[in-house]
Amino acid sequence: MMMETTKSHQKARKPVSSPDRLSSWKREVSTAFAHLSKAQVLGLVYWSVGIALTGSGGISQISALLAQLLKQKEGTVFQRLREWYLEAEQKKGDHRRELDVTSCFGPLLGWIIRLWAGNERRIALALDATTLGDRWTVLAVCVVIRGCGIPVAWKVIGAHAKGSWRPYWEGLLEHLQGRIPTDWQVLVLADRGLYARWLFEAIVEKGWHPFLRINLGVKARAAGESDFDWISRWVPTPGTGWQGVVECFVGKKSRLACTLLMQWQEGYEHPWAILTDLAPDAANVAWYGLRSWVECGFKDFKRGGFGWHHEKMQDAGRVERLWLAMAVAMVWMVSLGTQAESQLPAACPEHLPEQHIARKRMKQASPRPPVRRLSCAQRGRLVLLAALLQAQDLPVGRLLPENWPETLVSPKKTASPCKLRQREKQRERKRRQKKAARRRKAAA
Repeated sequence: MMMETTKSHQKARKPVSSPDRLSSWKREVSTAFAHLSKAQVLGLVYWSVGIALTGSGGISQISALLAQLLKQKEGTVFQRLREWYLEAEQKKGDHRRELDVTSCFGPLLGWIIRLWAGNERRIALALDATTLGDRWTVLAVCVVIRGCGIPVAWKVIGAHAKGSWRPYWEGLLEHLQGRIPTDWQVLVLADRGLYARWLFEAIVEKGWHPFLRINLGVKARAAGESDFDWISRWVPTPGTGWQGVVECFVGKKSRLACTLLMQWQEGYEHPWAILTDLAPDAANVAWYGLRSWVECGFKDFKRGGFGWHHEKMQDAGRVERLWLAMAVAMVWMVSLGTQAESQLPAACPEHLPEQHIARKRMKQASPRPPVRRLSCAQRGRLVLLAALLQAQDLPVGRLLPENWPETLVSPKKTASPCKLRQREKQRERKRRQKKAARRRKAAA
């Protein structure tokens, strides 16, 4: 009788369900991408969780981790993750749908705006291109914040694809239009290799402010001048700067009325020359320093983080979908990282003894901002791992920007004369190659 009672209790006992620690993240992603189907949202959740926790974009590592978290077979999870980025005709079933990455660009930027905390109503976008060996070139528009770059729109093309990038850049900017409130100041930064008059005008048409660097081999005339002359005359030596309204470029087709900001800071090999539509007293050349953060974002996607450079995908559409998963993971990690960084206690060396090394360093401190020893993306990943170890639900953070730079400081390390000579030789070699290519093209 006792044995029968025990068996009946065992049959009646129900297994205790484990808490869904991904619930808050599922709600966040489904809210941000409400236009996606339930299966597409769930796949994006699983991909972003796996990337954030493993620190890798490799499907094998992610499926092994999720199999443990979801208590499912590893092969089943692997196939589910794989089908998420496949084309519709490559999937099984009757209700096959292909994820349109471009439909996610606007919602992704809108999500970042919603997570933007504090009273800062300024945001900086950086345009840049990154390559993966001789296979892919990715054109990306990134939000730069606290030393990180978060992609919000991108286009993957073959590394050796011919043709102009203009339609791609115009399309990416078009997908983002209307997602930033009109009362915000939007700065769009790009390096010398991307400058074009049509890009300047396309940014202005969106209601944003271009902040585009140009080469020094350009002529311009300031207000009141009749002749064009080289812009290098305004910053002849290190330590000089100039700003004003100019007509830039001699050719009528490329001529542009704009504001020119120039600064040759001590320690830099060349001056900065920036074109913008902002008034000279409303712009600061030091803001261009924000553009370097996009390169930190590319590093987080490659060798410094997700290891995208190890991927072997042969289809551009699949690469673009993987970038969506990495971008969503980056939003999550950076939001937690900026929140954690802002809560770090401020250093107070003045409370230390007079002979303490920190007090001595404070007296010799330069105007350079303090070094960020850990990127916000990696700090955010550590926050997620700590939550798992403490058996907590995975948190969702807020994006807390820092103040834009107001002064341009000298680099910590300056290039040696030997390095400078090597760079000049490389530039001269490239000039000769381009000249020879133009001659061959004219002869053909």
